[in-house]
Amino acid sequence: MLRYEVAAEDLARSRFALSPAFELANLLRLLDRGGERALPPGWRERLRPGFLRLRADPAVRAALALHNPKFGADFIAIPPRGMDQTWADDLAAILAAPPEPARAEIRACLAARPETDREARAVLGSPDAVRLVAGALDRCWQELLARDWPQLRALCERDVVHRAGELGRLGWAAALAGLHENVRWRDGGIDVPPFDAATTYPLRGEGLLLVPSAFVWPGVAAHHDEPWPCTLIYPARGISALWEPGAAVPPEALAALLGRSRARILTALDTPASTTQLARTLDQAPGAVADHLAVLRAAGLLSRARAGRSVLYRRTPMGDALIGSAG
Repeated sequence: MLRYEVAAEDLARSRFALSPAFELANLLRLLDRGGERALPPGWRERLRPGFLRLRADPAVRAALALHNPKFGADFIAIPPRGMDQTWADDLAAILAAPPEPARAEIRACLAARPETDREARAVLGSPDAVRLVAGALDRCWQELLARDWPQLRALCERDVVHRAGELGRLGWAAALAGLHENVRWRDGGIDVPPFDAATTYPLRGEGLLLVPSAFVWPGVAAHHDEPWPCTLIYPARGISALWEPGAAVPPEALAALLGRSRARILTALDTPASTTQLARTLDQAPGAVADHLAVLRAAGLLSRARAGRSVLYRRTPMGDALIGSAG
C-alpha cells in the first residue's frame, strides 16, 4: 500500500491540474498493447486504423518504446502545472528537455525493452532524438486525441468543480472517499491500495497534486518521484459514461417527455456544469445547449449560480426526482 503523509500546510497547498501528456501516453499504451482494459466502446474501431498508420513510422515506434509502463522516460512525462495545461505546453516542455539527461533516459528505456526494432533504435540513437520523438508524439496527438480532447477536458473540469465543492463543504475525508474506491483518508494521511510494497511518502508541505483523468479508469495512478511532485491521478467523475455508454443513454420515457437533447442535458447534470462544458461533453452547439437550458430552467428542473467567471447549472430536487423516476 502506498501512503501519503499529510501535514496541515499540505492541505492548503494541494491543487488540481490536467495532464494532456499523461492522457496521450495512456491512450497510446491501450492502442499499442491493450492488456486487461480495452478502450471505451467504439474507440478502438475508430482510432486503430490511424494508430496503425502512425505506427509504421519508426519515430512513432521510438516514442512508444519510451512509454514503458514499468520504466518510462521522464522527459516525455511532463508534470502538469494547473488546470490550464495544454498539449502545446507539454510539447514545448518535451522539446526543451536537456539533451544529456534525455539520452541517459533513452538508453535506460532501450535496455529495459530489448525487443525494440532496429529502425526505432536508430531514431533514438540520433543526435536529434528528442525533436524526432516530440514530432512523433505531436502527430499522435493530432491524429488520435485532438478531436476528443475538448469533451474529455470538459469532463475533467466538471470533476474539479465538484471536488472543490466537496472539499469546501465536507473536508478532505469526504472528498477523498468519493475520489476512488481504493483511496481513503486515515490517521492524517492518504492510503492508496493496492501497491506492491507498503511505502510512505511525506508531502513535506508541498501539498498533493490531484489530476482527473479519462484513460486511467477504472484504476488510479500515483507519482512520487522527480520530476513529478506527489501526485494522485484518478478517474474523472462521470467518465464511466464514456467507458460504459449504455448508462449515459437517457431512458426512452424521459426522452419522449423532454426530447432527446434536453434529456441528455438533464442526465448529464449530475454535477454542476457551464453551457460550454455541457456543449463539449455532449458534442452539441453552445447556442443549442443554452436554449435547452433555458427551457429546463423555466420548467423548474434546473437552477443556476455564478462561480467565478462561469455560470453553473445544476438539477433542482424536481429535476433529480424526474431522473430518478425515469430509471
